[in-house]
Amino acid sequence: MAQQSYLDDDAERLAELGYKQELSRSWSGFSNFAISFSIISILAGCFTTFGQAWNNGGPIAISIGWPLISIFILIIGLCMSELVSAYPTAGGIYWWAAKLGKPIHGWFTGWLNLIGLIAVTASVDYGCATFLNITIGRFSDGWANGDPLRQTFLLFAIVLVLHALINIFSHRLISILQNISVWWHVFGAAAVVLILIFGPSKHQNVGFLFEQFNNSGFGSSSSGPTFWLYVLPLGFLLTQYTITGFDACAHVSEETQGAAMSAAKGLWKSIFYSAIGGWVLLLAFLFAATDVDAVNKEAGFVGAIFTSSLTPGLATVIFGISTIGQFFCGMSCVTSMSRMTYAFSRDGAVPGWRLWSRVDKNRTPVNAIIAGCVVALLITIPALYAPEGTTTPVAFLAVVSIAVIGLYLAFLIPIWLRLRMGAAFKPGPWTLGGKYKVMCWIAVVEIVIISIYFILPVVPAGVPGSEDFAWTSVNYAPLAVGAVLIGIAVWWVLSARHWFTGPRRNIEDVPLGDSEPVT
Repeated sequence: MAQQSYLDDDAERLAELGYKQELSRSWSGFSNFAISFSIISILAGCFTTFGQAWNNGGPIAISIGWPLISIFILIIGLCMSELVSAYPTAGGIYWWAAKLGKPIHGWFTGWLNLIGLIAVTASVDYGCATFLNITIGRFSDGWANGDPLRQTFLLFAIVLVLHALINIFSHRLISILQNISVWWHVFGAAAVVLILIFGPSKHQNVGFLFEQFNNSGFGSSSSGPTFWLYVLPLGFLLTQYTITGFDACAHVSEETQGAAMSAAKGLWKSIFYSAIGGWVLLLAFLFAATDVDAVNKEAGFVGAIFTSSLTPGLATVIFGISTIGQFFCGMSCVTSMSRMTYAFSRDGAVPGWRLWSRVDKNRTPVNAIIAGCVVALLITIPALYAPEGTTTPVAFLAVVSIAVIGLYLAFLIPIWLRLRMGAAFKPGPWTLGGKYKVMCWIAVVEIVIISIYFILPVVPAGVPGSEDFAWTSVNYAPLAVGAVLIGIAVWWVLSARHWFTGPRRNIEDVPLGDSEPVT
C-alpha cells in the first residue's frame, strides 16, 4: 500500500507539472542515487583523466585540488537538489530553466544539457574502450602491438552499441544493474586501494602529496604565476570531469518512487560519497607512484603507476576492475542522455521530435537512445588522430571539456534563475531555506570560472600562432561549444522564438499551481 501511495502522489505531482505518467515508475530511491553515482564513477574519471592533474600541477592538484573543487561541486549539487525536489521531471535542468525564466532560458539550457550528456557518454565510453584495449593487450601480444588509436575506436563503437542494446531491451534490468554498479564501485575501488597498499614494495612519503609538477609545457616553473593561474587550474579538470553527470537523478525522476525527496537526496549524496571515495582512491595512486619518471614517460597515464609498482598480475586486475566500472558508467550515461532527449523532444525542441519522444511497448524511448549514441560516435571521430609521435588523442580531452562545459553551463542557468527569483520560488519538500543565496552565488561564480579555463589550450602546440602549432593538438572545445551556442542562438532568433514556448503540457485536467516565472 505504501508503494501505491508513492506512485499515486508521484503521478499527481507530475500531472500538476503538466505531464502524463508515460515512463515506468519502477525505480527505488537507491536506484535513483545509483545512476548518478555510477555516472560520476570514480573508476572512470579518476583513471581516464588522472594525467590531466599529474601534468598540470602534479600531486598537489589531487591532494589539495580534489577536495577543494569537490566542495564547490557539492554546493552546485545542493542547489540543484532543491530544484529537483520542486520540479521532479525527466526534462530536469531544462524544465527548471523554462519554468523559472522564459522559453529562451529553457531553449539554451536544454541544448547545452543535451550536448553535454552526449559528450559525456562519448568520453566515458571512449575511456572504457581505452582501458579495455589495454586489458586485452595484456593477454595478447599481437593485440598489444596493433594500432592503439584504431583498436580503441573500434572497441569504443562496440561498447556504445552494447550500451544502446542494454538500454533498449532491458528497461527493468537497468535499475538492477544500477544497484550492482554501486557495489562494484564501492568494493572495486576498495580492492584497488588495498592492492596499492599491499602490492608495491615501497611507497611515497606524505610529503610527496604536496609536490608540484609542471609537465604541461606552459612555462618552465612549478611555482611561478603561470603555474598557479593557468597550469594548476587546468589540472582541476580531473575533479570537475569526474564529478559530473549527477543531473541524472533529475532525468530519471519520472521513473523514481517518491521522487520529490528521493531524487533530491540521491543527487547530493552521489556527489558527497563520490568525492570521499575518489579522494581515497587518488591518494592511493599517489602513494604508489614511486617511479615518477615512468609516469612522466607515459604523459601521466595512470596505468604507468600500476605497471611500474605492481606485478603484472595485480596490474591486470586493476585494469579489469576499472574497465568494468567504466562499462557500468557508460551504460548509465546512455540512460540519462536518452531521457533528456525524450523529454526535450516531448516539448518539440529537437528536430524530428515526434520520433525521439516516442516510447515502445515497454515504455522505453528507443529512438532517443539510438539517436544519442549515433551522435556520440560521430563527435568522437577526431580521436582517431593524435599529435605526431604520440598515441594520446588530444581530441579525447576536447570531448571531456565539451562535456564539462555543456553540463555546467546548463546547471548555471536554472541556478541563476532560482537566485534571481528569491522568495517567489516555491520549494518542494527538500529545500535549502535561507542558505540558497550564498550557495547559489558560489555555484554561479565557480561555473563561470571553470567554463573559461576548459576552453583554453591544454598543450602549447594547441596555441594558434605557436611555432609547433598542430591541429591535432588543438582543444576544439571552444570551437564546438561556440558553434553550438551560435547555432542555437541563430536558430532561436530566426525560427524557434516564434514557436517554442517551453514545456508543453500533455495533460489538461490538473491545474499547474506553481509560482509565476520572473520577467
